[in-house]
Amino acid sequence: MTEQHLAVSPAELKVAAHKAYIYTMPLVLMETTRKWRQKHGANLFNHARKLLTHRNRWVTTPNNDTLYSDGWLDLSHGPLRITVPDTGERYFSLAFMDMYTNNFTILGTRTTGNGGGVYTVVGPYHEVPADAENVIRAPTPRVWALARLLVDSEEDLPAARAIQDQLFVHEGAVNEPVDPGEPVLRDAPWNQYLAEANYLLRREPPPVTDGLVLEEIRALGIGPDQHFDAQRFDAEQAQAIEAGLKEAHDWLARIQRARAATVEGWTYPNARTGDFDQSYVLRAVVAVGGLAALPPEEAFYMRAEGDGEDGLFDGNQRYRLHFPAGELPPLESFWSLTLYEAMDDGQFFFADTPLRRYAIGDRSPGLRFNDDGSLDIWIGADSPGADRENNWLPANRGPFSLFFRGYMPKRALLNGHYRLPRVERL
Repeated sequence: MTEQHLAVSPAELKVAAHKAYIYTMPLVLMETTRKWRQKHGANLFNHARKLLTHRNRWVTTPNNDTLYSDGWLDLSHGPLRITVPDTGERYFSLAFMDMYTNNFTILGTRTTGNGGGVYTVVGPYHEVPADAENVIRAPTPRVWALARLLVDSEEDLPAARAIQDQLFVHEGAVNEPVDPGEPVLRDAPWNQYLAEANYLLRREPPPVTDGLVLEEIRALGIGPDQHFDAQRFDAEQAQAIEAGLKEAHDWLARIQRARAATVEGWTYPNARTGDFDQSYVLRAVVAVGGLAALPPEEAFYMRAEGDGEDGLFDGNQRYRLHFPAGELPPLESFWSLTLYEAMDDGQFFFADTPLRRYAIGDRSPGLRFNDDGSLDIWIGADSPGADRENNWLPANRGPFSLFFRGYMPKRALLNGHYRLPRVERL
């Protein structure tokens, strides 16, 4: 054991471990997701051909509006070229996330239009090729590219799939095999977790602006210039580190169910969501509760405050969301209200309900407006009545949560001039 580590008290190590977990957990979770999703190697797009259901539980808070296409890009061997399709009038976004969960580039309807094109993605260690076009510079050698393509209905799936087929990485890319071994989970034993965190910090360079937090966790023996060794710590120190990691892990699970500051019963997104800079706590909270969240200017995510002590709703009760006439959300694209079953670890997934209707929104077939032009959405496990079932969002019998998504929000939604109405219990 080095003198450096002998000089650090267990109390100091516990604090450092708590900070280290908050800082590194999104990185570890991204690596876990990469190993789960990268079935056929890197530098390939995997296209989800069906809309996600309650059986799909590989990423928390999925949406039921779009088809996903995702590819894990390995830029450590050099730049890659990607063809993005022409999507016509259909909403499309292709978000590039670094290993710290920041959306550093988003292509598509809002930013580059729907015309498509060829893009060159260059990692942090390589020069831009002389013949490169539409260059995207990535902060980390590994990148998650996640595309969302609007689908209006089951009948619309064939046309959407044809567009997916035109999203691809060009031939010649090195197709790396899946890394050997099982992924290290965020609740792994302390020594395994920190060993993985250190490995990833060395492999995926953190930004220079993270220098202060890296110094604060340096006593744990992790960092981009360190080699972690669990044997450096005695039993008391190890116990303190384990306690610090668990404390942070449990807090992140609890905070998903905690009541946050709301306006008319809705939590509004932090401006740094999806591109977090030094907002490490926000980054960790979003990684657990909404990994791969887009920035507010692309998609506006809001969560409704439930009437339970834990901020959740109860599927055995009946609820209504009422939009007065002329007061639907101001958007350039579309909106949806999605219901999720709340899990004990703070994650949210589609609930298995008889209708298999996971979301309702402005594109829902048969949506009925009231005579005065207002709109009611009925929420709960029990049918609101045959005449209201077109506007019914079915719930599971246990605790659930409601999330609103508005794509390409207008200024009134972004600046707070427009507010969603409260979900009321009947």
